[in-house]
Amino acid sequence: MSTDNEIMRRSRDRPGAFAELFDRHARTIHRYVARRLGAEAADDVMSETFLVAFERRAAFDDSPSALPWLLGIATRLIAKHARLEARAWRGLRAADLGRVEHDQIDRAADRMDAERLAAKVGSALRRLPAGDRDVLLLYAWGDLDYQGVAAALEIPVGTVRSRLNRARRRLRIAIDPGSAREEVDHGRVVPAATDSH
Repeated sequence: MSTDNEIMRRSRDRPGAFAELFDRHARTIHRYVARRLGAEAADDVMSETFLVAFERRAAFDDSPSALPWLLGIATRLIAKHARLEARAWRGLRAADLGRVEHDQIDRAADRMDAERLAAKVGSALRRLPAGDRDVLLLYAWGDLDYQGVAAALEIPVGTVRSRLNRARRRLRIAIDPGSAREEVDHGRVVPAATDSH
């Protein structure tokens, strides 16, 4: 099986070889974009991601995996669709309420609690700085490790760690603002910080 960088090198002379990279990563890119923007926009953004990657394939840095690079392109394209992303999070509330069926009234309270929690998380995600949100979602939904997120966003690994730590802390505070808990900060246990936002 060829590595991604071998496929990219071949595609520079034989453009049709790029299809193998699409076949390998399209599903992951689509899933990531769908989680960020919703299913309606996922096809377009995924297609645009591969179009941009194809056009810029000569600039690929020969990493063994193209997935971080592709997710970085997708993340930048998602930024163009920020308005759609906010609409998707607002729609999450309505979608969750629509799932409560008449014969499941006994579970309605649980669903309402989950809906409130989803609304809190969605609101907290919208309030995160774009860089923090991108790091968090690439890590959580893109299934990238710190190195992969750093490669996708073209930032140092230390920046990934600090942004991910800050984003996690803000989400925890949004979910449970009154809790005094300890957090783990790169292997050290430290008291939970309060968020000024």
